[in-house]
Amino acid sequence: MNDQSVTVDLQHFDTQGYFVARNLLDPETDLLPIKEEYSSLLDSLAEEWHKEGKVASTYRDLPFAERLCKFTSEGQDYLRHFDIILPSNCTADTPIHLGPAVFSLLRNARILDVLENFIGGEIYSNPVQHIRIKTPERIVPEALLNGLTAAVGWHQDMGVVNAEADATTMISVWIAVVDATVENGCLQVVPGSHRGDLALHCNYDERKRRYFQVNIPDKLVGPNHCPVPMKAGDVLFFHKKLMHSSLPNTSDGIRWSFDLRYNTVGEPTGRPWLPGFIARSKSHPETELRDPAKWADLWLQARVRLGAGEGVKPSSRWDSDHPLCA
Repeated sequence: MNDQSVTVDLQHFDTQGYFVARNLLDPETDLLPIKEEYSSLLDSLAEEWHKEGKVASTYRDLPFAERLCKFTSEGQDYLRHFDIILPSNCTADTPIHLGPAVFSLLRNARILDVLENFIGGEIYSNPVQHIRIKTPERIVPEALLNGLTAAVGWHQDMGVVNAEADATTMISVWIAVVDATVENGCLQVVPGSHRGDLALHCNYDERKRRYFQVNIPDKLVGPNHCPVPMKAGDVLFFHKKLMHSSLPNTSDGIRWSFDLRYNTVGEPTGRPWLPGFIARSKSHPETELRDPAKWADLWLQARVRLGAGEGVKPSSRWDSDHPLCA
């Protein structure tokens, strides 16, 4: 059990735009349930894929990371089943993982305690949330390349939500489930970039043009950036205008992380068609959502609505005809 208290360096956050809470999460109590939940999910998927003849084997005797690499090389999009958000092209049967261990992570008391330093005691779990388990990029088939499986280009989280959330107090929370290194694709940031304006984003990956992304052109990023290696259990908190990206996974293993968002209760989330919830309320604790089944039901109801064409669908605020996007 990790009982270590964290002293938040607010000055560093104010000047640099980010803060790493080292050893915030405990490997046994916080991370092991997540790993076990996803291992069980992979067991089910492996049996299904093998029965349908999509993979050569279930590879049940292999460790989790090696199994993922095998399935990736054989063209299976496991992250479509692993992710914890509905995509823009949602249908009534789009896969989404809504397990209780994920819900516990969203409500983790240590994470919320640190968040109080940035947004106070009224904390809303924003629906913009992802799991990213990245296998070595060299084995990912072209058809499976995207921001969840490969390197992510430069962007600001404020730039990939609706403009209605521009005034929202929002913090991004990036969780290392395994060690994140330069070799396996850790994040890199532009310190202090949160103090500038929202930068132009282009609707493509300027560097590779291999798969669709919404990225800031490299010429607007400049040379002042640095990697942020993290150990399993470290948690990165950063400003919604901090420029950041991820490196490619050039290692032989996986890079497993979650990126979550939180904002002040009552403020726009930037994705009004997706469900969030009150994770902590010091003034009205009775409004907190504590039941993982109710959380899962919120997403299942949203899937029905969106699959039927109801509600607001996302649209980019960016014009790719800008000269810097050429």
